Amino acid sequence: MGYSWTWLPAAVLLLATTHAMSAASGIQTTTEATVIRPPAAPTRYSPGAFMEAPAFRNGDGCGTPSSSSSRVHIAMTLDATYLRGTIAAVFSILRHAACPEDITFHFLAAHHRDADAVRHTFPYLDYRVHRFDPARVSARISRSVRTALDQPLNYARIYLADMLPRAVARVIYLDSDLVVVDDVRKLWSVDLARDGHVVAAPEYCHTNFTKYFTDAFWSDANLSATFRGRRRRPCYFNTGVMVMDVARWRAGGYSRRVEEWMAVQKQEKRIYSLGSLPPYLLVLAGEIMPVDHRWNQHGLGGDNVEGRCRSLHPGPISLLHWSGKGKPWLRLDSKKPCAVDHLWAPYDLYNAATALED
Repeated sequence: MGYSWTWLPAAVLLLATTHAMSAASGIQTTTEATVIRPPAAPTRYSPGAFMEAPAFRNGDGCGTPSSSSSRVHIAMTLDATYLRGTIAAVFSILRHAACPEDITFHFLAAHHRDADAVRHTFPYLDYRVHRFDPARVSARISRSVRTALDQPLNYARIYLADMLPRAVARVIYLDSDLVVVDDVRKLWSVDLARDGHVVAAPEYCHTNFTKYFTDAFWSDANLSATFRGRRRRPCYFNTGVMVMDVARWRAGGYSRRVEEWMAVQKQEKRIYSLGSLPPYLLVLAGEIMPVDHRWNQHGLGGDNVEGRCRSLHPGPISLLHWSGKGKPWLRLDSKKPCAVDHLWAPYDLYNAATALED
């Protein structure tokens, strides 16, 4: 058996310790940290900004790494602003995979130079870089509550099925502000074929769904009929962790359907303010295949305005997700981290001594 599971016990122990500390103190470790603002301009890292990761090898029983039938395909965006998070996410995935050589990464990037750090950090990684043209979506984007949500690359997931090779039938899409502490093949193995689902993700049907759309949306009988008076149940899901049937996405014209809702927002009336998430919900909420909540412990970055600290949700954890404004690398660098940020730190390969380009 390979050594790819060696960090999981430590991560679980630290998670348990964090819960215990919060319970023992009688308070939540959620609101005391100072809000950390992201840099005004993206940091441009040098290719050697990160320590080289070890070569992760398959454990016993994994089969031949070159076999296409056993491959797990993972897609992520790649840019200077979130590069440090992407590197940590990739490292965590490889570290906890029983068969790391069976994983192919697909990076969606506006500039191929953003992949230089990936190549230097993971010289043995099987990956492809797919160029995403920001002009494809720029004119469709409307202003949201946070500038980071307005970046064209944040919308690249809408066009994922168009960018991947036709031979890729299924893909896991992951945001860059997360770490995986379990074998990602468990997520890959969900049965999307059942009932012909296009997307699988953790689903939340008891959340306040109305907050994701404006009063203008809910007061318009035609628009709100998308959820009212139908058998479709309005359930929230986070688009930062999804398993997608690529062929069904293409066949169903889902990219176009998301674009149609973006056109309503841009040309008719303001119906949402949270970036690329709401149009996804308008098309797919209540119609995805639900996955165990352990696969997206989201919201660790706080809300989209303040980004203050939050504690962990109860229950088992396979993936930690710093969705929201607060990012762990910024809070750690500020010397004012939240308790949960220490769960991200072991996967940070950033080398400050060689980090920035001249």
